[in-house]
Amino acid sequence: MKEHTYTIHLKWIGSQEVGTKNYHSYNRDFEITAEGKQHSIAGSSDPSFRGDGTRYNPEDVFVSSLASCHMLWFLHLCSTHNIVVLEYTDNAMGTMTESKDGSGRFKEVTLYPEIVIDQAVDDNLIHELHKRANKMCFIANSCNFPIYHRPKTSTKQNIQ
Repeated sequence: MKEHTYTIHLKWIGSQEVGTKNYHSYNRDFEITAEGKQHSIAGSSDPSFRGDGTRYNPEDVFVSSLASCHMLWFLHLCSTHNIVVLEYTDNAMGTMTESKDGSGRFKEVTLYPEIVIDQAVDDNLIHELHKRANKMCFIANSCNFPIYHRPKTSTKQNIQ
């Protein structure tokens, strides 16, 4: 078995010189960097948990990890099936439930990929490639909740 290691640097920048003196004394801002990467990720908690809504929260990053991993596998599978994908967008949505004690977990994630291909392909094949992409996705394989797919496919001729 082949192993891969991913290392990030997480730095909390919300101490405001008093730290966690109480629940309201600090902000939830942080930065994520990784060696060799050009940009950092500006993060915070969700505004529901006193975070900055203009920064990415862990839940945003988690859903985007699922969507992007699925996309990369789908593109790979299309390339091996001689399907030319010209455009790919997704408006993925995750639903998280919060327990009375404040803990929570994701209940489900739905991907809504919109794909433009260069010529018509059997819809069944496209749906099968989405299923296979989900089975191959490293992130999806690490989840304990359902991941749904609601793809829309069009051809370049149909959108011109």
